[in-house]
Amino acid sequence: MNDLIIQNIKQLILPKSTDRPLKGKDLDELEIVENGTVVVNDGKVTYSGARTDEYGAKETIDATGKVVSPSLVEAHTHLVHGGSREHEMSLKRQGVSYLEILEQGGGILSTVEATRNATEDELFKKAEKNLLTMIQHGVLAVESKSGYGLDKESELKQLRVSKRLAAKYNLDMKHTFLGPHAVPKDAKSNQAFLQEMIDLLPEVKQYADFADIFCETGVFTVEESRKYMKAAKDLGFDVKIHADEIDPLGGLELAIDEGAISADHLVASSTEGKAKLKDSDTVAVLLPGTTFYLGKEQYADARGMLDNGGAIAIATDFNPGSCVTNNLQLVMSIAALKLKLSPNEIWNAVTVNAAKAIDVDAGTINKGDKANIVIWDAPNHEYIPYHYGINHAEKVIKDGQLLVDNQIKLNN
Repeated sequence: MNDLIIQNIKQLILPKSTDRPLKGKDLDELEIVENGTVVVNDGKVTYSGARTDEYGAKETIDATGKVVSPSLVEAHTHLVHGGSREHEMSLKRQGVSYLEILEQGGGILSTVEATRNATEDELFKKAEKNLLTMIQHGVLAVESKSGYGLDKESELKQLRVSKRLAAKYNLDMKHTFLGPHAVPKDAKSNQAFLQEMIDLLPEVKQYADFADIFCETGVFTVEESRKYMKAAKDLGFDVKIHADEIDPLGGLELAIDEGAISADHLVASSTEGKAKLKDSDTVAVLLPGTTFYLGKEQYADARGMLDNGGAIAIATDFNPGSCVTNNLQLVMSIAALKLKLSPNEIWNAVTVNAAKAIDVDAGTINKGDKANIVIWDAPNHEYIPYHYGINHAEKVIKDGQLLVDNQIKLNN
């Protein structure tokens, strides 16, 4: 006897299980089963496909009129941080740029001060609340970056919080050391601070899966980023990079040359960089919510990357300054409107390809997979990015057990 059957599914979304990220035209290939069934036993998927009545189970969920998919994968967040920066909205409305706010001591540096001043328990409580919102919106795999400490004690504090969250909620969670996220005001030089972060890498190894760096004008150059990435790789880290967000410095090319698992942002990436994606398994993690929140007109060239045969994923970039949302469904809508992605491409970009970008076993619900499943209160898979700004996740199932039930039952 199985543990659970989800029956009468109007649309069952079944992304492909692949060893490599989906690239180019393959991103638009998605199996959609009309009138489907999912069977779960001992936390694993026993069957997923066309409707069948061959299985018995202790519990049945009737998904009539609903969509069922794998749980979503959140491939880029700055989950652990202190404070907030709502006062910067007025500066943005006045046309003050991100780099100008940074030069005034705002931006990342103000969050650094708040993070340094917060206790570990205070950071945990704040991050836990935001993580639970992600889970309620259908996310069960998350990447969490440090980068708001910019010193040994505070960076390790952020990473410990991230590890505590993963342990408490038993999530597929990856932890990224982003020590070189900005240059603190008291640094002797960019180069001196970067060396401090490189020297910290051996101690960070017990807490972090990835090493990341912000390669951008006013922060770290391509050559400085290369030095950091090579040092991290020598210690066994997989590497990531914040690249080409504002200026086309060549960060995407660097990521590909260094075999980075992902290159993120890429709004200003060069034609040459986008062309190189074809022969690489580096995933371009695009963050259209950030461009939207900053009020910019130029978005990452998702269509160009796909036309060149590259692999892309979509994530929120949840952070307190440039993308203050932990609703990945909202970013799926922005990806449709601004990146011109099809519904199939979007679903693959927040499941299988996002999983590849953070190296987690997630994003599919084929036989033998973890039964991490979302039941969506929507008539079809296109409806979820179409009806934007709300939470369509009705039920979130983790390892075959109901974790979240968002159904509202009003008394008449």
